[in-house]
Amino acid sequence: MTGSKIVSMGHYQPSRVLTNAELAQMVETNDEWIQSRVGIKERRIAGDESVADMSAAAASKALAASGLSAADIDLIIVATCSSSDRSPNVACRVAERLGVPSAAAFDLNTACSGFAYALANADHAIQAGAAKHALVIGAEKLSEITDWTDRSTCVIFGDGAGAAVVSATADGEPTGIGPVVWGSAPSNAIAIEGWRPYIYQEGQTVFRWATTAIAPIALQVCERAGVDPAEIAAFVPHQANLRIIDGIAKKLGMPNAIVARDIVESGNTSAASIPLAFSKMLERGEVKSGSPVLIIGFGGGLTYAGQVIRCP
Repeated sequence: MTGSKIVSMGHYQPSRVLTNAELAQMVETNDEWIQSRVGIKERRIAGDESVADMSAAAASKALAASGLSAADIDLIIVATCSSSDRSPNVACRVAERLGVPSAAAFDLNTACSGFAYALANADHAIQAGAAKHALVIGAEKLSEITDWTDRSTCVIFGDGAGAAVVSATADGEPTGIGPVVWGSAPSNAIAIEGWRPYIYQEGQTVFRWATTAIAPIALQVCERAGVDPAEIAAFVPHQANLRIIDGIAKKLGMPNAIVARDIVESGNTSAASIPLAFSKMLERGEVKSGSPVLIIGFGGGLTYAGQVIRCP
């Protein structure tokens, strides 16, 4: 038995920026309406890039920063709810593109909590001795399943990917990924159903659930990790809605924590949102190595999962 840690991160976003002003030409909305309700100023929209393309781009950056080679990777997990292909799965496509020779590779779908679920699965596999070095990826192309005539959803979602290299800790080294707290409150409040689906969301239902249920779960995450909320250096929740993020952060009592608000410039990217926001934080040098970071994903299903991790 051994622990695991995040060694490095990487992210990818399409170059196409869709502003609120452009959306106002497509549906009945405006910049003030969007920012006051969800806090988003712009989002990135993929063109020809697939979920696999974005996954591979983010994973390639994370792998390059890790000091490992593709041959060292023995597990790849991709969290996504928007891949258009049933098979091969995205993880296998990433393995092929990066030249990973023989890794276990699978996709996981718990929508917006997907990265935290995937991270927990990688941690468990490493603890069990089934893997030593894993690529954990969250990637979404939500623009393909967004109804661009529905102003309640089309203003929210964006595309992108984030990735982490997760490795076993050395003997005597403290674990870098704390125990997961995960579960579900089954509901159809956020759904992507049917053969050619659009995202459906009961906004008020999700808002009420997230602003009441998630803070107690996040405190449980800290408790299981043995970390006082006052010690948390950064809080990286799923980037669902700026009011939700700020509401949860206020309840947690984290006076020293930097709060990720990538929602403003990236929109809601579902399973990609946590690694995307965290990778940007690391790139900007906002969190010191070894510092405790609280992550928690929540959304479609309704599912949730969170961990305290140590900054690489």
